[in-house]
Amino acid sequence: MGTKIKVAIADDHKIFRKGVIDTLSPYTNIEVIFEAEDGADLLSRLTQDQPDVILMDLKMPNIDGIQATISAKEQFPEIKVIILTMYEDDNFILHLIENGANAYLLKNSEPEEIYDAICTTHEKGFYFNENVNLALLKKVLHKTKPLLKTSFKNEIEFSEREKEVLQLICKEHTTQEISEKLFLSPRTVEGIRQKLLEKMNVKNSVGIVVYAFRNGLID
Repeated sequence: MGTKIKVAIADDHKIFRKGVIDTLSPYTNIEVIFEAEDGADLLSRLTQDQPDVILMDLKMPNIDGIQATISAKEQFPEIKVIILTMYEDDNFILHLIENGANAYLLKNSEPEEIYDAICTTHEKGFYFNENVNLALLKKVLHKTKPLLKTSFKNEIEFSEREKEVLQLICKEHTTQEISEKLFLSPRTVEGIRQKLLEKMNVKNSVGIVVYAFRNGLID
């Protein structure tokens, strides 16, 4: 068995936290390492023990999930954050994704989806379900096609290889999968990915996908 995915849960409702823990208990590749009752408690715990993935509620006392996500990602950018909330709002979704959240789920999601989101986010850097895809699509459709083309052609120039890697990142392929498809070493793929981050001025793979959606770089 490989290394377990370390998960932390930040939610001010103890019963909900216990429910999530019970939901994840059958999955032997996941270990819940701690619970936090609000954003302040979470940020304090992160100085002692860093999980791979945080399940983050939005509405919490002291420090809410939005600020906690921003602060956590600033201090520990390698940690993945999955928003788990009752708020199904496009603006919330886009705002959180733009500020570092790696996935956005509703609290009534099926246990299997929560599990899939944790594994996919840990492995690939993001998990976009139908809610997130629709929010991104609506944002894109509010822009005109000429603006999309101008943004792509005049603001940033990408090499053909960068475009290929970009497309595969947006299709949720891992570094290893991209290297095999393009006959490149994983190190080379990571180097191209880093160039994309720098050119787009984003922090992670989620930022790459959001940028690509908004600027018409993918179908």
